[in-house]
Amino acid sequence: MTIEAIIFDMDGVIVDSMPYHFIAWYEALRPWGIRVSCFEVYAQEGERWEITLKGLLKRARIKPTPKVLNAIFSLRQKIFKRYFKRFIFQGAYELLADLKKRGFLLGLVTGSPQDEIKKILPAKLLSLFSAVVAGNQVKNGKPHPEPYLRAAGLLGLAPGACLVIENAPFGITSAKQAGMLCVAVSTSLPKEYLTAADLVVENLNQITELIPL
Repeated sequence: MTIEAIIFDMDGVIVDSMPYHFIAWYEALRPWGIRVSCFEVYAQEGERWEITLKGLLKRARIKPTPKVLNAIFSLRQKIFKRYFKRFIFQGAYELLADLKKRGFLLGLVTGSPQDEIKKILPAKLLSLFSAVVAGNQVKNGKPHPEPYLRAAGLLGLAPGACLVIENAPFGITSAKQAGMLCVAVSTSLPKEYLTAADLVVENLNQITELIPL
């Protein structure tokens, strides 16, 4: 099937935000005696925050009550906001603008909440997307296929007409289970973590060469 849409993950693909997500989780969990590595955070990127947090709490034998979950996540949000510096990956805007000019529909699928997307991405860049699916807009987050299937539905396309650009294992699994081709960029994790993708590239500049006119 001909590719008609390119659907992008946000964190670690368009914006270099993963180090800040790690710092936020690390500092928010430290008062509870929980230590996480950057690879743990990066590997679970795209998953809904409450699922990630419940898993970490259960591992530490801490009951994940709503009060505990909200307290930790609220602190995590404050820390992220304090440290975050927007850095769009080199060539990201140019790639998106070029793909749109060439007639491709563009989608954005992220585990981040809807209000966080507007804070992270510049309005000029966000306006290029015809469909945006945030983590709080789906019942099942990545690695479930629902986020990418929802994006395809919003774009009015069959899954097979969509190509996904991802950077994390859960996102790749979500895209593949949705029946889409997936290219992974090794911006956050080494290639050996991304082998489930159809192809792995080092950066966004290599994407243009893969997509036919």
